[in-house]
Amino acid sequence: MRPEPQFLSVGAGSERRDIAVLKQDGKGPPVVWLGGLRSDMRATKAEAIAAWAQRSGRAFVRFDYAGHGESSGDFADWTMSHWIEDAQAVLSAHTQRSAILVGSSMGGWVALLTTLQLRKTAPQLQPAGLVLIAPAVDFTEELMWAQMPEAIRATILRDGVWQRPSEYSPEPMPITRALIEDGRRHILFGHPLETGCPVHVLQGMKDPDVPYGQALKLVEHLPHDPVVLTLIKDGEHRLSTPEDIARLVAAVEGIAPATA
Repeated sequence: MRPEPQFLSVGAGSERRDIAVLKQDGKGPPVVWLGGLRSDMRATKAEAIAAWAQRSGRAFVRFDYAGHGESSGDFADWTMSHWIEDAQAVLSAHTQRSAILVGSSMGGWVALLTTLQLRKTAPQLQPAGLVLIAPAVDFTEELMWAQMPEAIRATILRDGVWQRPSEYSPEPMPITRALIEDGRRHILFGHPLETGCPVHVLQGMKDPDVPYGQALKLVEHLPHDPVVLTLIKDGEHRLSTPEDIARLVAAVEGIAPATA
């Protein structure tokens, strides 16, 4: 039976949105799924972790950002600041102890930003560990803006949006000026980062969306944390094959056992 989400109200006024959340009770540090851009909490890797959590009796929380999946709002109306706020609200409402954050693509950036913020504002909830799948750190600047031809940049600056063709959906992805400009508020690369917890990065070497050089760059920016980097030679962006899922589950289990 398809589980029905509960909804968490986040924000106020014109920025109020209802965030869809699926929560499975269980033992051990809760595992929290942070999805990618235009993905949702019922996608392949999230469902695989949910099945693992059910089998092993682990606590698991997943949700959709504003404008994604079953949450309210149109995708083009939101930015990184909103999605970070969504993640922090879900953690505050649905976890009572340090969690393991599992971030895929954009979710990897969200996981790192959330971790750094929690270390400052709520150290008792700072994550027990991070599992990052093709983490798209600083993607709005490094993987979008810096790679765009001048004509596309001009369109975004003039019209406020460019409709980017998507390999993963028949509908184009609106890339807004607000998304690009807000992303610059959250840039991480350029100075050392310290999460205070174990980090495991899974990265495909044939990833066309987040080149594996980005994962190497992230490891270089984590000089004080225990980091494991797993490079999958034939892996692409989604890393959703049975072998990839097995690596993902093993990485989550390895970060913090159920008895921790």
